[in-house]
Amino acid sequence: MTATADAGVIGMAVMGRNLAKNIESRGYTVALFNRSWEKTEEVMAWEHAQGAKFVPCKELKDFVAAIKRPRRIIIMVQAGKGTDAVIEQIAPMLDEGDILVDGGNAFWGDTDRRNAVGKQWKFHFIGMGVSGGEEGARIGPAIMPGGDKAAVEKLMPILTQISAKAGKKNAEPCVTWCGEGSAGHFVKMVHNGIEYGDMQMIAEVYDVLTRGLGRDHKACAKIFQGWNKGELASFLIELTGKIADKPDPKKKGKFLLDAIRDAAGQKGTGKWTTVAALEHGVAIPTITAAVDARLISSVKIEREAAAKALKLPRKKVKGVTVADLAKALYGAKLAAYAQGMRLIVEASKARGYNTPVQEIPAIWRGGCIIRAVFLDRITEAFRKQPNLPSLLVAKEFSKDIKRCLPALRKVVAASAVAGIPMPALSASLSYIEAYATARLPAYVTQAQRDAFGSHTYERNEKPGEFHHTEWLA
Repeated sequence: MTATADAGVIGMAVMGRNLAKNIESRGYTVALFNRSWEKTEEVMAWEHAQGAKFVPCKELKDFVAAIKRPRRIIIMVQAGKGTDAVIEQIAPMLDEGDILVDGGNAFWGDTDRRNAVGKQWKFHFIGMGVSGGEEGARIGPAIMPGGDKAAVEKLMPILTQISAKAGKKNAEPCVTWCGEGSAGHFVKMVHNGIEYGDMQMIAEVYDVLTRGLGRDHKACAKIFQGWNKGELASFLIELTGKIADKPDPKKKGKFLLDAIRDAAGQKGTGKWTTVAALEHGVAIPTITAAVDARLISSVKIEREAAAKALKLPRKKVKGVTVADLAKALYGAKLAAYAQGMRLIVEASKARGYNTPVQEIPAIWRGGCIIRAVFLDRITEAFRKQPNLPSLLVAKEFSKDIKRCLPALRKVVAASAVAGIPMPALSASLSYIEAYATARLPAYVTQAQRDAFGSHTYERNEKPGEFHHTEWLA
């Protein structure tokens, strides 16, 4: 087979076929392969496929032969064993210098392992996060490639064209090299962790609006649509405004939200983020609280039984306005983004990623699930101060935190009194309060540790010098 394709895509499920269509629409010839030929046939039966520059291949060896060297191949199959199976099959067919990209939602530890396989076979393996769902894959996602920088540069002509655009005049591609090794998938994981926190906090605020303040779904839709015109403007706020008053197709006059079982699913990226944060010694309480909230939501039958057994008193939320909720949500969201960025910074140091931290918020401004208007300002803050210790103390945001903190305190306190759980908003509040407290009660913890285990402690006047006291003598 003559090598005519500029790139190839393996996996013709929704994400793979949409990414292939996106690449082809930019003027590239794209080779297609799927384990089952029927999926590839579906793509070729697409109404716009006639005249499209696709090279459909039944056999993997023909697919490899159809791509110009150095080959640029993107795997878009189910993460885990599916990806490993593709790599095992294709590795012997690749030549030195070829570039094999995993565009799935892979665990970064698996990417490290697959990097080693690439080095063994002398091809470049690139772990690449892709965010934006099936629509983003088709028209422009946020793209997070990591690995050998020179290899990523060879991908950039394609990636910059197919990515979402943001910034001034929507001219900045939402893609950047995220660092060495598994950095691309690590950054994507953190993106998803922030997404967990963001979604949970929006859900909590929605709960206060409905259960706490008595607003109906139509009113909530208008509130979120209004919020989407201000500092809270983001994909998830916009999305919530659209789903809030969706009619139930099976029950006339009812809303679909009321018919949905309150048990949230998850695919693991939030848990991975929490585990990685613990391993790197970084506090991400908002993201962890969001993971916990999904876990406790999943024990629906137990919760129903506990509600009957405990009969906890519930009240309406008092003294909180819609404006308070908007400020509280904005401040809490900033805390979640601050936590995620801190994790990326510390992981880059510990793992030798050399991640260009100042460019990461920039690629989240378009295409991805956590895109938000304030990411322009977050980008500016990190570009001005690449070594910024926390977003909370950036000049661009410290005033916002001070402005929003009274409302966040009020919302969390009033919700607690009313009996409405606020795990993620509470975690954001505690994170801000603790980070801005000069003296925490950790001095009691250290004294306890020294008293029962001789773990020593430092004195205020001489940090770095450790002491032990016989407390119980």
